[in-house]
Amino acid sequence: MYSAFLIKYAEIATKGKNRYLFEDALVHNINFQLKNVDGKFNVRKEQGRIYVETDGEYDYEETVAALKRVFGIVGICPVVLVEDQGFEQLAKDVIAHIEEAYKDKNFTFKVDARRARKNYPMNSMEINAAIGERVLEAFPETRVDVHNPQVLLRIEVRPKINIYSVEIPGPGGMPLGTAGKAMLLLSGGIDSPVAGYMIAKRGVTIEATYFHAPPYTSERAKQKVVDLAKKVARYTGPIKLNVVNFTDIQLYIYEKCPHEELTIIMRRYMMKIAEHFAQESKCLGLITGESIGQVASQTMQSLAATNEVCTMPVYRPLIALDKQDIVEISEKIDTYETSILPFEDCCTIFVAKHPVTKPNLNVIKKSEEKLTERIDELMKTAIETVEVINCEPEE
Repeated sequence: MYSAFLIKYAEIATKGKNRYLFEDALVHNINFQLKNVDGKFNVRKEQGRIYVETDGEYDYEETVAALKRVFGIVGICPVVLVEDQGFEQLAKDVIAHIEEAYKDKNFTFKVDARRARKNYPMNSMEINAAIGERVLEAFPETRVDVHNPQVLLRIEVRPKINIYSVEIPGPGGMPLGTAGKAMLLLSGGIDSPVAGYMIAKRGVTIEATYFHAPPYTSERAKQKVVDLAKKVARYTGPIKLNVVNFTDIQLYIYEKCPHEELTIIMRRYMMKIAEHFAQESKCLGLITGESIGQVASQTMQSLAATNEVCTMPVYRPLIALDKQDIVEISEKIDTYETSILPFEDCCTIFVAKHPVTKPNLNVIKKSEEKLTERIDELMKTAIETVEVINCEPEE
């Protein structure tokens, strides 16, 4: 029915002389998402708009679903593009669009015309009135409602005239790849995949590190994390996943340190190892799924103790979200059902019965002195034996 889609963006328009870089990134990401969709597509820029033009048969629903995964898009408009052949032909084209798009003509409507090309002989108000009159003549069951119309009929006078009446919301954000790279600490829980999605929505490319603790965690637990990475990769592109064997480090901490401090000390060493891989990959920061007060290791004091070992910034996109907010996003991006599968990760296996909620950094460091004999060797082994998995987007 439609041979093109008009793609709208928002924040990109504020980027001044660098705007073209963001537009080019958006075009690249659209092409990437469409490469697995049946059909041929041509993506092009034109005066503050991007068009996806189709060539022959294509899958409409699949195309829209792919475009809804492209960060930076705020609106996806199935559009009719027509040559300027005068007002009479335009009126006919509008009538034809309504005839085809709406089986039931019993609706209220408003015409919203805009002229990007100011040499068009009618101004916007004149187009609104004249087209509205033609629609009422062609479809007497329709009614005009300028305040709350059921159908908003848009006409944009550009090099070609754009006719559309549907705007499908896009994900918003900034085009992926325009804000550098960061390392996500990915677990099998609900939060961290959402954190990866949220930071990618701001244009950040992500890699990921997962801490595996065999035999205390199963191969199925590792596969669960790989599956989550593949789901997030539908939005971010392929994700390089570093799988670190953390068992010996955890057992050593468990043996030498007070159990109520186990979670904090364990997370401090996770951050150190993740930062090592982040530096290797030229990342600009670490990402976690932490939210203030959600669990003992996420109090302000605990987060400060965890941060202290890092030399690069730690970004926490979920920091002020309630759990229900996070769950709703995980459902939207289709990670929730995978996250709640009953395969525990290393964080839940070694949790203390009464973990410290307000750790004293000096006390934590004093406890870590008990690890000096072997911890460097264990960290070196964990880093050298890392398993790297390239997680392609889930089909």
